[in-house]
Amino acid sequence: MTPVELSRTVLHAVRRAVDAGELTVDVPSRVVVGPPGPGGCGDYATNIALQLARPAGRPPLLVAEVLRPHLARAVGVTGVEITGPGFLNISLDRAAASAALVERILEEGTRYGHGTALAGQVFALRVPYDVRAEVLADALARIVGSQGGRVEVEHREPVNLRPVPAPEDPAPLGLDAARWALLHPAPHDRPRVTADHLVQREGNPLFRVRYAHARTRAIGRNAADLGFSARPGDVDGPDTREAASALVTLLADHPRILGTVAAVPHPDGIAAPSRLTRHLIALADATLVLLPTVLPRGEEKPSAAHRARLALAEAAGTVLAGGLNLLGIDAPDHL
Repeated sequence: MTPVELSRTVLHAVRRAVDAGELTVDVPSRVVVGPPGPGGCGDYATNIALQLARPAGRPPLLVAEVLRPHLARAVGVTGVEITGPGFLNISLDRAAASAALVERILEEGTRYGHGTALAGQVFALRVPYDVRAEVLADALARIVGSQGGRVEVEHREPVNLRPVPAPEDPAPLGLDAARWALLHPAPHDRPRVTADHLVQREGNPLFRVRYAHARTRAIGRNAADLGFSARPGDVDGPDTREAASALVTLLADHPRILGTVAAVPHPDGIAAPSRLTRHLIALADATLVLLPTVLPRGEEKPSAAHRARLALAEAAGTVLAGGLNLLGIDAPDHL
């Protein structure tokens, strides 16, 4: 279950409490969930009870008590505890939630994380005649489009998108490396246009992201040669659980990363492409940690855990490809 999905689960709990006559409030349009704060517990926490206390005319703790059973009955939720003035701390069935997330990614493909939150909205970007501004505007248009919105780019004053220009022409790097060189730094930072972006080694973040994607595809081919396929489930094994958990957390956060583009033309929204590159780097690094555990070793036979790890690896490769596509960068299956 992703944070976005858990937010919807919390909203459904509020709606059920209202429908049952247990609360008299307007159901809010959105709910924020995040890591538990000091004194909290579980996987996620929400302050929805504090948010509803005043309109409900009740203390936050009583609102939390009303909501707790509705949340506890939700699929994938294993426990709900109340802490502090009324925070709801939610524990999830991690194995089931991870399997459901992987299954969703494999079903949605590279469109995972896309949505309709910006449907009907048009964002006007006024940019100078500058290569970095043009590339940044294009990437923003792609990400905004993934959320259902549309970007109109104009070359006129007053400019509302003016990143620090590149110190030299990035064209000699080739399309993919040039775009990465211009998009990876934050818009207010000067981009580094050097041949380092072309080097095939771990120190090159672009290579690491594309290599991780290509490795997931290679492992899929190797698994097919061994006669087994991906099936979401419990990755099993103490040697893989930590790596898998870190990877699942990053996969679950992908929709939120894409959704930050909604702040355009505010600087936080303009930084969405740079934020996406950093997210892909973290995702690639977590993927590369998991991959050595995917295939059976020696005389070991493929198990349900191997199928689950393969599914997780394929999901990671899918999200890496989708993220690169939104940046206008190719994600080759072979490197």
